[in-house]
Amino acid sequence: MNIQPVVPISINDDWNVISRTILPIAYRDYLPPPNGNTFGLGDITQSLFFSPKHPGPSGIIWGAGPVFLIPTATDDFLGAGKFGMGPTAVVLKQTGPWGVGALANHIWSVAGDDGRQEVNSTFLQPFVSYGLGHGTTISLNTEASYDWVAEQWTVPINLGVSQVFKIGDQAMSFQLGGKYFVEAPEGGPEWGIRTTLTFLFPEK
Repeated sequence: MNIQPVVPISINDDWNVISRTILPIAYRDYLPPPNGNTFGLGDITQSLFFSPKHPGPSGIIWGAGPVFLIPTATDDFLGAGKFGMGPTAVVLKQTGPWGVGALANHIWSVAGDDGRQEVNSTFLQPFVSYGLGHGTTISLNTEASYDWVAEQWTVPINLGVSQVFKIGDQAMSFQLGGKYFVEAPEGGPEWGIRTTLTFLFPEK
């Protein structure tokens, strides 16, 4: 499970810094003895996007900045044991009901446990969405990652449907979707199911 707050922070009349934090909470079983299984926090991925407050003339929204890998894992099996950093960027264009864009980053480890494998990883997330009306959206994306140390791709294709709704005054969005792994490490999954609950705080 990922806890993933995305918070825009105004720095002047023209620019925002958008903070995107990914905090994994994970359970793993079938680990080598004597571990058996483990549950806890994973490593935090913290991105900061410097982004114009207003779309450009062509309607493109973009942001770029640094990304950090913070070794917060409570167990060696849940994290890399390394502090890492690198560049990240996102671009998005809305045209009527269509949204098309991509997010990417690359992280290199720069400090941490000398006994752990170095981190050298690329993440690519192209996405497309289509609004069906009445707060319903269908989306398709891939969350492809390439481990340059192991020379291994992991490529899940995700298809989901989301619905915006309210409980009291709180706006939320719920998504249900499936994923199919086009490429995964040996012993990795072939398919999966994902649900997402997003709390929305629109500007008033």
